[in-house]
Amino acid sequence: MATPRLDRIPSADGDTFTGHVVLPPAGSGPGVLLLQEIFGVNDFVLGKAEALAGLGYVVCCPDVFWRVERDVALGHDDEALARGLELGGRFGSEVDGDVTLSDLTAALDHLRGLPETTGRVGVLGYCLGGTLAYLVATAAPVDACVSYYGSGVAGALDRADRLGCPALFHFGGRDDYIAAADADAVAAAFSSRDDVVVRIEPDAGHAFENLLSPHFANPDAASRSWPVTADFLARWLQQR
Repeated sequence: MATPRLDRIPSADGDTFTGHVVLPPAGSGPGVLLLQEIFGVNDFVLGKAEALAGLGYVVCCPDVFWRVERDVALGHDDEALARGLELGGRFGSEVDGDVTLSDLTAALDHLRGLPETTGRVGVLGYCLGGTLAYLVATAAPVDACVSYYGSGVAGALDRADRLGCPALFHFGGRDDYIAAADADAVAAAFSSRDDVVVRIEPDAGHAFENLLSPHFANPDAASRSWPVTADFLARWLQQR
């Protein structure tokens, strides 16, 4: 059974923020830094952490929003969506991007330094976290990156040559928040790399893997995408 706990992660400027850590049944394994949607470290994110721990990973879910509001964990109704969009807007306008990357690199270092983390470390994120996962992978040494429907990835392709690890990008073909041309641009930017995969679920919208959200859930697309993610992480993080 997976074991959850709360860690305090030190930031570069002397503060600390929460990291939800989930250990696999074996007690140790490769690490995955799991980055939240705009809804915070909520039941969806923690459910994914449990699933990843069940696959043998030590998972850390840092509190990305802590500089604007600590320990956000929103639900999945209309009010939560409006609140998440408001917090995401504040986060984007009030927190400098370099500061965010510093915080996430600190979380990555914390995960890598845990006695339970053995071997390789990857980063995986959803929505906002999908963009941040890509940015982390272009700024810090990681062994694999999985980005789900990151709306900011296409706008940060000037960093593509800094991506130093294998990567898997998931997009929905009917995403109201990400233009099809943006997903195509990501695919084109990495077309020469055999270790970068861009998957587009043609009938899926945004956040299709969040099965707890009535706004976004697409069980068929999720049933296809998650095994691809599991296989990708196993290939790049569980190598001996």
